[in-house]
Amino acid sequence: MKKLIIVGAGVSGLSAGVYAARNGFDVTIFEKHIIPGGLSTSWKRKGYLFEGGMHWLTGSSEKLFLNKVWREVGALKENNPVFYRDPFYVLKSGGKELCLYRDVDRLEEELLRYAPEDKRAIRRLCDDIRLFKGVHMIVDDIPFLKTKNPVHPGIFELLRMAIVIFRLPFLVQQSYIDYLSKFKNKDIRHLLATVIGTRYNALSFVYTLASFASGDCGYPAGGSLRLTRNMADTFENLGGKIEYRREVSKIVVEGGKASGVVVNDEFVPSDAVIVTEDMRKAVETLFDVQLNRRWLSVLRRHVITEQNMFVCLGVKADLRKYPRGIVFPLEKTLCAGGLEFNELRINNYAEYENHSPEGCTSVTCLLLGNSYAYWKQVKEDGTYKQKKQQLADDVISELEKHMPEIKDAVEVIDVATPLTYERYCNTYEGSWMTVWRPGGRAINAPIKSLSVKNLYFAGQRTIMPGGLPIAVVSGRKAVQYLCRDNNVMFRSAE
Repeated sequence: MKKLIIVGAGVSGLSAGVYAARNGFDVTIFEKHIIPGGLSTSWKRKGYLFEGGMHWLTGSSEKLFLNKVWREVGALKENNPVFYRDPFYVLKSGGKELCLYRDVDRLEEELLRYAPEDKRAIRRLCDDIRLFKGVHMIVDDIPFLKTKNPVHPGIFELLRMAIVIFRLPFLVQQSYIDYLSKFKNKDIRHLLATVIGTRYNALSFVYTLASFASGDCGYPAGGSLRLTRNMADTFENLGGKIEYRREVSKIVVEGGKASGVVVNDEFVPSDAVIVTEDMRKAVETLFDVQLNRRWLSVLRRHVITEQNMFVCLGVKADLRKYPRGIVFPLEKTLCAGGLEFNELRINNYAEYENHSPEGCTSVTCLLLGNSYAYWKQVKEDGTYKQKKQQLADDVISELEKHMPEIKDAVEVIDVATPLTYERYCNTYEGSWMTVWRPGGRAINAPIKSLSVKNLYFAGQRTIMPGGLPIAVVSGRKAVQYLCRDNNVMFRSAE
């Protein structure tokens, strides 16, 4: 039984931990925070639970092999059944409603009813969604792996996805904003602009809507906390150990091999190390030796971070009459974090169990964009808390216009910025994904180190643009490399 150390108890670290423990390794995970989950996180304030990480789970559909991976690592169990909210968002404007339905036929009918003048753009969007409905993340085994149950995509699975090949280059080259500009109706633009961050290419947008339409991307009950707690329980039941409040400050490399880590000035030896801390940050801070220069250069050049400002409100009012996902167009641009926003995307948790005291509601507002430099500056000039309060006040002021019940009813305010995520999750620039820009190439970083033996990486940075599915699959792949290098037969489940 060889000793393995994993840096970080996020989704990728827990995934790697489960698979490594299942395959006979003696595994310890070191985590700087007091809870597991990393960027897939939630937090409680005075009886309110604020979901700060997962808003939908790719791979929640049992039709996908990715769903099997989530179940193998223990993330999905009987205690967190998946809910599929539909419509996903509802735009409320001037007494009218416009719904973003999951079903593409119903969505097309809704958009045509609302804006017949946009018939051509609506048809194009819905045709794109139908085209990409069969596209999903491929899960396969690494080459030359010994396993009793090999996993490789079948020829028919690949052929079903090959039909997108002629439309794919156009959507990769076009920006999300340019794609939306084809719609004349501003309410449709407001609604569609809230699906993902606006700096992405059009493919990222279409693929997300196609995933909704395919029956995927539900929300497991209990959200991030329960999902990652399930994974941690599965890992510990397999004999793995998680040491919290134990931040790794250095990966020790001796003779070209990873030989352990330094934690709180203490050297902890091991036979192998899997780094699941944000790769973009880890390569700059955890190593004294120079790693492979070529892929480091690619990583530094192409990782453009997606960041968010997150306004959380505990409201002493029952807001069940409002949709679970709401988009409010703004009459006046909201300035926040050095950015401008023309709509608010709101998540309303009134109908979710254990998210708030009886008769009350947890409400969150997500503002995406490149705001790290702004918050870094106000932190340095001493106005950080003031700016956070101003952001909360501005959001509340806008919401009162649309949800009068919240006036004088907000009893908890909590604002997270990119600095918050940087502080608790050690993530580069406080980000949780990598922006796949128009015309940019989707880079992959090596999971097995090219220059240091017994060193592996996992996490959302390994495959662009990242997210939860990349995190869980990269943990699985890191252990497959570990098993192959140690001549161990890989077992995915008991």
